[in-house]
Amino acid sequence: MITIIDYGVGNLFSLTCSFKAVGADVTISSDPEDIKKADKLILPGVGAFRDAALKLRTSGLDELIKEETAKGKLLMGVCLGMQMLFDRSLEYGEHEGLGLIPGIIRPLSGQIPDKLKIPHMGWNALDIKKPHPIFKYLGEREYVYFVHSFSACDCDENIIATSEYGAPITAAVAKGNVCGCQFHPEKSGDTGLKILKAFCELKEGDLC
Repeated sequence: MITIIDYGVGNLFSLTCSFKAVGADVTISSDPEDIKKADKLILPGVGAFRDAALKLRTSGLDELIKEETAKGKLLMGVCLGMQMLFDRSLEYGEHEGLGLIPGIIRPLSGQIPDKLKIPHMGWNALDIKKPHPIFKYLGEREYVYFVHSFSACDCDENIIATSEYGAPITAAVAKGNVCGCQFHPEKSGDTGLKILKAFCELKEGDLC
């Protein structure tokens, strides 16, 4: 069972439909018991980092996620959910993340040429930097869909894919049993479905 964590900020319907399209047994829940029983977890997210972090903390789900991943449970963060995996974000202030992957979320402004539009929105090619099980069905430079104005930095050791947007931008990360995609697999057509299918097939230990 895959549980998509519902903490009030996420495109839950599209993610659910995409997982069902690849044959996954998936549910949406904020119930701690459902999260504990799940084989794998998805942390979604759209919107502002500060608001999302506050909702996780006030619900107590932040500590539960840390406890479950410490036991080896597989977790994937998507878009803002990926950013939440990091130590902190500099999005309109400084805000603490889950600390599951070392690094900082910084504005794209200053990382890319001034002539490029922010947010980074639309289709862009994945440049896979390290082999990883979630990419096992992908070829070279497959395209995925992005919508973001901030990106993960100071995390080179855990970057598994980038995309070029005037400069290399972190597209996917992994550390042990935790991984994340800055892009939206649920909006990335067949390529996104192949990534979700590969995640569904993972077993504990595959990401260690």
